[in-house]
Amino acid sequence: MIVLALGALLVACNSEEPSPSPTPTPSATASDSPPENNSIIRPDIEVERPPIALEPLRTTIPFGAGGTELDETAMAELNGLLGTDQWKQVERVILRGHSDAGGPDRVNMRVSEERAQAVADWLMEQGLTEDQISIIAFGAQNPVQPNLLPNGEPNERGRAANRRVEITILVPKGATIPDPGPTVTPTPTGPPSSPAPGTSPTPSASGPGGAR
Repeated sequence: MIVLALGALLVACNSEEPSPSPTPTPSATASDSPPENNSIIRPDIEVERPPIALEPLRTTIPFGAGGTELDETAMAELNGLLGTDQWKQVERVILRGHSDAGGPDRVNMRVSEERAQAVADWLMEQGLTEDQISIIAFGAQNPVQPNLLPNGEPNERGRAANRRVEITILVPKGATIPDPGPTVTPTPTGPPSSPAPGTSPTPSASGPGGAR
């Protein structure tokens, strides 16, 4: 009996206790994942602009070389009118002809009128009617620069500037600048994106060794 008891005791001592079960590792869920980068701009908000009134257009056609013919500089100024909003909605045009003070008043008046008429002829070639054009001759009455120098000698540069035709393009009452369409204004829709955990921001090119 003593032998059997000792054998049972030895068996009990040599038996291994069962190892504890490993603790399960929690799995990542959708709520634990880092938020996706959300755009903070939503370019889908259209803003309507109020209409802008179209004002008359005023410009000057030079006749600096003298005479009544349209030279290259005058033609460049006239051609520039054709792309304006005022020309596209023109109602009436006023032409004010001017001369320098280098001749008798009656000659200056005639020359200033002939210059305005040369501009009127060109405008009618572009589609205006005679009824849409008004001509006013001023002669040498309204100089933009002095015709004489302080010592009494002719001011050639001033006289060249005075030889001109002033154009005013009138538009109908209530005319507006054509609307280019609604403006799309970006609006914020979410927080700015942040880098994922464990990442570092990319160095800027303007940092040490980069472009400046």
